[in-house]
Amino acid sequence: MDKLIYQYFSDDDFLRISNKIKETEKTTSGEIRIAVKEKKLFLERKKNIRQLAEKEFHKLNMHATRDKTGILLYLLLSERQFYILADSGIDKIVGQVTWDAVRDEIQLRFQNGKFCDGLIWGIERVGKILSEHFAIKAADTNELSNKIVID
Repeated sequence: MDKLIYQYFSDDDFLRISNKIKETEKTTSGEIRIAVKEKKLFLERKKNIRQLAEKEFHKLNMHATRDKTGILLYLLLSERQFYILADSGIDKIVGQVTWDAVRDEIQLRFQNGKFCDGLIWGIERVGKILSEHFAIKAADTNELSNKIVID
């Protein structure tokens, strides 16, 4: 396993992160996903981090949630970039400035080598913000997988 991702995360980390998503989603109707991409494809070389996150968002069908409450934490390891992208239902209420501030806090943890802890903290923070605006509903179902997407 000489994959770049294993320089940052272990299989135990992935389990901890997935479990944190599951636990966090019990307090909100929001749907949190994490996607980790090792590097850009050749055809993506001119795309910025937001464009890559948008592509992944649609590839994962995150735009198809009932209330448009999907949120993606997207990491591009080779370029050490990170982006948080929320669907339109969230975006109407919680702006990108909020997510950029959360991203910056997560990046501080990453800079200190705390990759798993950074994502765990980020999921908790995202969950707290979402639960303030998008409380869990009686008929709420888990619409998206909590598994981390690794590409």
